[in-house]
Amino acid sequence: MEHTRTLAPSSARTDLLSVMGAGVLWGTGGLTGALLIDRTGIDVLGVASFRLLVGGGLVVAWLLASGRLHRLRPSGRSVRRLLTLGALAALYQSCYFAAVQLTSVSLATLVTLGASPVLVVAAESVAGRRRPDRRILLAIATAIAGLALLVGAPATGDPAAVLAGMACALASASGFAAITMLGARPVDDLGPLPTAGLSFAAGGLLLLPVAVLTGDMAVAPDASTLGLLLYLGLAPTALAYGLYFTGLRSVATGSAALMSLLEPLTAAVLGAIVLDERLGLAGLAGAVLIGSAVVMTATGRRRFP
Repeated sequence: MEHTRTLAPSSARTDLLSVMGAGVLWGTGGLTGALLIDRTGIDVLGVASFRLLVGGGLVVAWLLASGRLHRLRPSGRSVRRLLTLGALAALYQSCYFAAVQLTSVSLATLVTLGASPVLVVAAESVAGRRRPDRRILLAIATAIAGLALLVGAPATGDPAAVLAGMACALASASGFAAITMLGARPVDDLGPLPTAGLSFAAGGLLLLPVAVLTGDMAVAPDASTLGLLLYLGLAPTALAYGLYFTGLRSVATGSAALMSLLEPLTAAVLGAIVLDERLGLAGLAGAVLIGSAVVMTATGRRRFP
């Protein structure tokens, strides 16, 4: 049986807001990545590799500057956990972008983000940790319906490519679900931000050779490009996952995975504001449903296991 952690109401609310903040920050990553691709011409694997390397590198630099890195004494087990988190991050990023290339952004997003909370809840049920209540099951169904409306009808194409793309999207969802469940257990006394930074630096190094072999990683070191890279590594990567791992200390993993749906909602709003992309009635209805699922999840758990 899972150990029950009792936190003060203020701490539980802080953790809940941390998970929601992570979802909002993740939503800015898609727009930043799109602007980076448009400006530099690098491919999606290159963006994923840069995202992990810059995000992890910024945290490692902060640890060095503050002297905290020298005080860290992770055990062999903790090092293996960090490497596992890094490998899962590389899997999640690369499989998602592969799904985008094989199918479409809408289908890849629908399958990846729609399957993630389902996989987390199913894994917890099989492991005997927690049985989902009706509210969570209703929130999942509402969120998937809203996501389908928000991203629109998936584009059709070569059946073999669509099948391979869906397999990649499911692999990506599995990676994110595994990060959620593994990140719920603290790595010694490293803290959420060092855990995110060190693991993502490792994941970026794992993904870098693949990105170099499959595409062009060269970028012009001008101010706007460097600004986009720094923002992509800092806000939707290092800070967002630091907040996410912080929230996972008390927010149920299934609920946290559901709240990650704030990512496409934020991305859709930013697309409408910055890129003048119109959501339409279906998109607006989907946004309302996703918002309802998040509120349902946030207000449904009075006790934070």
